[in-house]
Amino acid sequence: MTLPPADRRRIRETLDAVRDVAIPLTLLFYGRLFELDPSARRLFHNDIARQGQKLLDTLTALADSLDDFDAMRPRLIDLGRRHAEYGVRSNQYETMITAFVWALGHALGADFDQTTRDAWRMMLTEVSHVMQAGGGPSPGSSHAH
Repeated sequence: MTLPPADRRRIRETLDAVRDVAIPLTLLFYGRLFELDPSARRLFHNDIARQGQKLLDTLTALADSLDDFDAMRPRLIDLGRRHAEYGVRSNQYETMITAFVWALGHALGADFDQTTRDAWRMMLTEVSHVMQAGGGPSPGSSHAH
């Protein structure tokens, strides 16, 4: 991942800032996700708060590995494979990014400026590409990623 050092710092600082509101943040995120894509609700069979903790644990691991993103690739590819098995479609990744960035913006308010928003979107887009590679070829694609 080619995030500049300042963007990596912004992502880490954002995660530190939301730790105290992790549960409300994840509830905002999943609420927005289900609003944008009602079909996504069927993908979640367990407690949303527990799922939210898994999400934050993964994001923390990502933030910790931003200086060596390749170390996270195998984990993300495996995560993508599991998400594909659960029925996550490739077009749902963009909806997830939109919902999560929206939730961060609501949780942080004025502290979530455009530069920080762009850094998060760039990181999450790269992560989604790696995860989708683990899920196999995209619909309509003639080759595996």
